[in-house]
Amino acid sequence: MHRIGRLHLITDRLDVMAAALDGGVDTVQVRVADGWTDRQAYALAGAAVALCRRYGVPCLVNDRLHVAVAVGGATARDPATARCAVADGADYLGVGPAYPTSTKDGLPTPIGPAGVAAVAAAVDVPVIAIGGVTAVRVAELRAAGAYGVAVVGAIGAAADPAAAAAELRRALSGPAGGGADPAATVAGPRGGAGAGR
Repeated sequence: MHRIGRLHLITDRLDVMAAALDGGVDTVQVRVADGWTDRQAYALAGAAVALCRRYGVPCLVNDRLHVAVAVGGATARDPATARCAVADGADYLGVGPAYPTSTKDGLPTPIGPAGVAAVAAAVDVPVIAIGGVTAVRVAELRAAGAYGVAVVGAIGAAADPAAAAAELRRALSGPAGGGADPAATVAGPRGGAGAGR
């Protein structure tokens, strides 16, 4: 069994990972750039896993199944897709984009807190809201049923990634409206890629 955290950082930068881990990130998702070779992806994943191990937090690898060192996550935008993903063995779901975001091209229309709520109500695994997430938006996502959030720019583009992570961590510590909380523990590893976006 693996513990899945409430505050996920998605990045390909080790310096940002280290600062964010100091600030309270409790899950790292490594997103390998499309142009990277498998050798580069393995090197980054290995360094990220070693760094995360020092902090005792899970490290997931997105989008490269053959490089993955992750629990079995999936992505979903609606209840039907979410139920299918869980039936197929997903241990948690990345749900979104919740809000408009510029960190990844070609994303579908944001689903907002109402879309996150619909997915969270349909499944009994942790739902991690992603896409345009900021510390200010955390409360409404948690009230919608999100177990946690995943961010790219809110930490990666911050002047002080550790402070940004600490601010998000404080926001996640506030009151929430529910969401699956199986003690934040999910089965794994299944060799699947982590939630991407």
